[in-house]
Amino acid sequence: MQEMKDNLLEYARMNEQKQYVEKIRSLLLQEGGSPLAYIHSYGCQQNVADGEKFGGMLAEMGYGFTQLPEEADLVLYNTCAIRENAEQRVFGNVGALKPCKRRRPDMVIVLAGCMTQQQHVADKLKRSYPYVDIVVGTNSWEEFPRLLYEKLALGRRYIKEGEELQNAPVIEGIPLRREGRLKAWLPVMYGCDNFCSYCIVPYVRGRERSRPWQLILREAEELVRDGCREITLLGQNVNSYGKGLADSINFAELLRRLNALPGDFIIRFMTSHPKDCTRDLLDAMAECPKVERHLHLPVQSGSDRILAAMNRRYTAGQYLELVRYARERMPDLAFTSDIIVGFPGETREDFEQTLKLVQEVGYASLFTFLYSRRSGTKAETMPDPVPASEKSRWFQELLVVQEKIGQKVLEAHVGKTLRVLPEGVGRSGPGTLSCRTSGNIIVEVPGKEELVGNFMDVEITEALNWALAGRQTDGKK
Repeated sequence: MQEMKDNLLEYARMNEQKQYVEKIRSLLLQEGGSPLAYIHSYGCQQNVADGEKFGGMLAEMGYGFTQLPEEADLVLYNTCAIRENAEQRVFGNVGALKPCKRRRPDMVIVLAGCMTQQQHVADKLKRSYPYVDIVVGTNSWEEFPRLLYEKLALGRRYIKEGEELQNAPVIEGIPLRREGRLKAWLPVMYGCDNFCSYCIVPYVRGRERSRPWQLILREAEELVRDGCREITLLGQNVNSYGKGLADSINFAELLRRLNALPGDFIIRFMTSHPKDCTRDLLDAMAECPKVERHLHLPVQSGSDRILAAMNRRYTAGQYLELVRYARERMPDLAFTSDIIVGFPGETREDFEQTLKLVQEVGYASLFTFLYSRRSGTKAETMPDPVPASEKSRWFQELLVVQEKIGQKVLEAHVGKTLRVLPEGVGRSGPGTLSCRTSGNIIVEVPGKEELVGNFMDVEITEALNWALAGRQTDGKK
């Protein structure tokens, strides 16, 4: 239980910040208004979960919320650093706030998250965006209330300088403001130790730290009690869960314990690194009826040479062996993946090996990216002789191949009866429901909105070019 004691020490530090939360609440009440906050999280699901923490703290301070940044008294952008275009979007949106800040000097502009961990970004904000008030990093939960109070009460500006992440603690006890009750993100660990040569995440998120399993189960129980039907476990590499904990528990065992909780709910997870994906994990998925039949297993490339240059620490053959074993245990398992096209030094032959792997696996869908150079990574200095135009042609070729595969995957569902979770009104409008299968595929069915959140069986009647269509078979109308 040592790790629980270590993490619970963070409650004492958070209590200090709660005093600043109360100070801000009192300050806002004295000003007699009902201030509004706008929060936007870029990038991955972990960022979205982090944004829920900022929302929880701001709600306790007395802020309401708006969907329009120009209406807000406080704008918070929770940033992403995974690709260059993500950074450019943030700078563009921050630039668009300049006229708002000129009209309303009391507007508070906050930047947080992965992008701000990079020194060149902090320097650019300090130099070129003087109207940004607070810049904090990815582990800023303790200090945010104090910094906001100092801005509101004293007019102080704060730009982070080199936040230490090497031994960053897992901070518990932060209030959350979730957007809905039906689905929830549940972080189980933070950080990454893999140092893939193209990836900035270990530098901006820090090393791997796991949450105590007792706290994870407690949070899951609370979610299910509150009506949550889908819990997605989050981590930069969930397969490394358990590292640093005194208890001997891995991610497979965590799935088994979550599966044993009472209630009618389903479990998803991401992201899963192939080098740490074990047969024990695949067995746990097969054994646990609440764990959905979907595995997002990023392969990145089908070339062993490129995988080695990426520092992925597995081969295409080892990856395919995992796929074969998983399908032996779960014939209905849906695979999705990430692929980078145009990694430095990639040749046409390397790319063709990726196409071959994609065709062999038969992914339900792919997240495909043109390589984006990241400052501070090993790949930044690698020779890159292939012109961008050629990489773009490869990228389009991959999209065409995957489109055909994905359509076949959809068509294979026609005639089957599947258990789905209705999530909201369908794309076709009122009178239809947008549902999701165990394999994470969208199904649109006729149905009333009050059925949202109630599991139902549907017969798949048609494969569309973006999803499935079906009809209810359980008697609900």
